[in-house]
Amino acid sequence: MISGTAGVGKTALALHWAHRHRDRFPHGQLHINLRGYDPDEPLDASEALGAVLRALGTPGTQIPAELDELAATYRSLVAGRRLLVLLDNAMSAEQVRPLLPGTPSTAVLVTSRDSLAGLVARNGARRLTVDRLPVADAVVLVQSLVGVRAEQNPSWATVVAQRCARLPLAVRVAAELTAARPATPLETLVAELNDEHRRLEVLDAAGDPRTAVRAVFSWSYHQLPGEAARAFRLLGLHPGPDLELYGTAALVDTDLGPADAVLATLARANLIREIAPNRFEMHDLLRAYAIERCTDTDTENDRRQAQTRLLDHYLHSAASAMNVLAPAQARRRPGVNTATTPTPPMHDATTARTWLDVQRATLVTVCAHAATHDWPAHATDLAAVLGRYFQLGGHHADALAVHTHARRAAAHNDDRLGEARALDNLGLAHRAQDRYLQAAEHHQQAASLFRAAKNHSGEADALINLGAIAWQRGQYADAAADQVRAVQLFRDCGDRSGEAWAVSALGFLRRRQGRYREAVEHHRRGLALFEGLDDGVGEAYTHASLGLALARLGRHEQSMAHHRRSLVLFRDNHDRSGEAYGLGNLGLLRCVQGHLTEAAGHHRQALDLAREIGDRAAEAYNLDDLAVVYRRQGHLALALDYHQDSLALCRAIGESPGEAKVLNGLGETYHASGQPASARERHSGALELAARIGDRYEQARAYHGLARCLRAVHDDVAAERHARDARALSAQFDIASDLAAPGTGSVGG
Repeated sequence: MISGTAGVGKTALALHWAHRHRDRFPHGQLHINLRGYDPDEPLDASEALGAVLRALGTPGTQIPAELDELAATYRSLVAGRRLLVLLDNAMSAEQVRPLLPGTPSTAVLVTSRDSLAGLVARNGARRLTVDRLPVADAVVLVQSLVGVRAEQNPSWATVVAQRCARLPLAVRVAAELTAARPATPLETLVAELNDEHRRLEVLDAAGDPRTAVRAVFSWSYHQLPGEAARAFRLLGLHPGPDLELYGTAALVDTDLGPADAVLATLARANLIREIAPNRFEMHDLLRAYAIERCTDTDTENDRRQAQTRLLDHYLHSAASAMNVLAPAQARRRPGVNTATTPTPPMHDATTARTWLDVQRATLVTVCAHAATHDWPAHATDLAAVLGRYFQLGGHHADALAVHTHARRAAAHNDDRLGEARALDNLGLAHRAQDRYLQAAEHHQQAASLFRAAKNHSGEADALINLGAIAWQRGQYADAAADQVRAVQLFRDCGDRSGEAWAVSALGFLRRRQGRYREAVEHHRRGLALFEGLDDGVGEAYTHASLGLALARLGRHEQSMAHHRRSLVLFRDNHDRSGEAYGLGNLGLLRCVQGHLTEAAGHHRQALDLAREIGDRAAEAYNLDDLAVVYRRQGHLALALDYHQDSLALCRAIGESPGEAKVLNGLGETYHASGQPASARERHSGALELAARIGDRYEQARAYHGLARCLRAVHDDVAAERHARDARALSAQFDIASDLAAPGTGSVGG
């Protein structure tokens, strides 16, 4: 742990040490700025852990919401790894403790202005206190930065070093200003600096070294041209982790050329630092000083207008990006006023997605700032605009943070529609992380608020989401009621895009209920509604589900065409969860057609992708489907292992339809292994579960499996009874021929 006063060079020392010893940490180094002394809000432990997990490659869907779960996931990830975790600018021991890995292989380096005595006493930290530079070293730093003039005038360099309180940050700012004014006599420069010190010493008689830092900042600030000085003040109001050209133009209320010029001026003066091409950060001491100057110089109205322009900029830019990525959903997003300052061009989907990815951390921070600093409408609108981006990109931890802020802001502002949108989006984020009960509660609350506001499209959206959770939990009747109601609401209000999604969702459910002809009709109606809407994601899911329904009816060539089309659309729209879904569907169909090697390849790709993005439902289904392929290839022990892994995952996430499917698969594999008693037990479990949730396909499949088991032990009477039950169910919904053939598995999840 490195402690010391502000500006003493703690971060520079930590980074220098980390660079020199990088060979000791072959698994990498993580640098997290905890913003402990930021003028706005420090990074809390949950946010920091989320950032660490993302940096370690954890998909958004696998990042928990609760602090204890975050810390546990983090510790399991780093166990055994030789990593360096640099926790920069910590405020307290409580902020740091959840980020301690608890494994000797991972080193943690903490920097803080506080001594963090609790970490030393309770956690065994070793403290290195960094003092201000010795006079001689401070003089050498001045001379190295200023050059020949300072080398030829060591007494002048000594005065400057002392006036800068021997703090490296202040020395660099003062030296840069001196070097930038080569025609000004050194004596004049010292006199100016002395004046600043005397003025600030009157205000602060405590002798705090930071008074010297403020004096140096003030000296440098007063030398800035007028527009650069104003820009410096206003940039202190930016709540995000970094600054860029368009945000600067918004704060300063200018065009890109002048904004670029002031950024260059401030960077040359060491008042901001370039951390990436065209991206800058401001030291928290400098930001505090900028806010201080802004409060003293600019009116409250000026400050309010500057921050409003900045929020308008991010809201308009995010909306423009989403209009490119998801144009068909534009009507479902709140209307956004045109920004009054330049915004980045969104030429195509790649440009839009790149902008959102680069700005994601800033957008999350900006939304939180708007919610907590009396811009509630900006918070709710920005959250609603970004909802689809977070959902498709798997950024569910960010979604939870943003939509929670939006919900609070909307409730505080008595904005019922904003609150309803935030609740619906919170439900989607919880569902993506397999928290079905919380998700259903949020969607139900959203539906009630939309209904009270007579917003039929919003209510229908919430009902679609409720229906999806209901079928995942095996509540098919409830799901059907929600979906039918959603279709009618969309039709009543003339929302064609919403109707397309609702009709397709109802088709998906009908397929799960074994009503394949109805499912095909719904999906074809959905595709007709999607025509001309430019909604590639909606079309992709409809093609995929239509392909599965057609396969159940034995129309394999038609099914293949729809599956291939869905996969192209998923990839074109960068829907990675959908891509895993599409690959798995192709594997299912190729397995039924007997192309087992090709089927296994599709399922392995889908499984790898599902694990990468954290889609545990897709992982469970593809584990089971791979087990079917291995069974048909004669690898029975391997098939049993994959079935068991899939069953454990389905039970962990509450995926009842998947559990019924896997139990039947286990029964078929045990039967193929010559274990009829074990097979009968699994089919009986599948029958009970499928009957309870209304999955008639898995019911029929279980009856067939039980009939096979009973024939194996020569109980032909009971076997024939189960076979009749299977035929009766099959006759109700035109089941495909693959069901009765042992070892083929189930087409579609």
